[in-house]
Amino acid sequence: MEQQTAYREIYLAGGCFWGTQRYFDCIRGVVSTEAGYANGTTEHPTYEQVKYEGTGHAETVKVTYDPERLPLTELLERYFRAIDPTSVNRQGGDSGIQYRTGIYYTAPEDRAVIEGALAKLQERYDAPLAVEALPLSNYYTAEEYHQKYLEKNPQGYCHISPALFAEAAKPLR
Repeated sequence: MEQQTAYREIYLAGGCFWGTQRYFDCIRGVVSTEAGYANGTTEHPTYEQVKYEGTGHAETVKVTYDPERLPLTELLERYFRAIDPTSVNRQGGDSGIQYRTGIYYTAPEDRAVIEGALAKLQERYDAPLAVEALPLSNYYTAEEYHQKYLEKNPQGYCHISPALFAEAAKPLR
């Protein structure tokens, strides 16, 4: 009997979660995504609290993936293509702490992979990276109207170019 692969989870903040979720949904090996709020100070925050009340949460996408089809190193490489890794609290036209970039992990063994990927990425930039790499301290699912927002609203705002969505659907190598 064939053994089934255990899926893994990683939480990635890359600016507005509408486009970030759509981007990850295009990548082969991603099993599911969910928009939410991570690593803030308020329990069960609403979008309005995150946006206007300084809860400290980042708009984050919970990414469930198949590591046999999509190793974490490749997933992170794709993530880096969708963000400006040197921008502090800003991606595209959005600014504020909720739009910061971050990699939040739950598996301790992911830390070394993440740190290695960030070190490799830093070699390509003169400016310091602004991507947090921290254990996930909390995560709350965003309201239903935020889930798969760009599928429901194809003309909705997105800081990620449509060309990047098309690229994400292709094999990396």
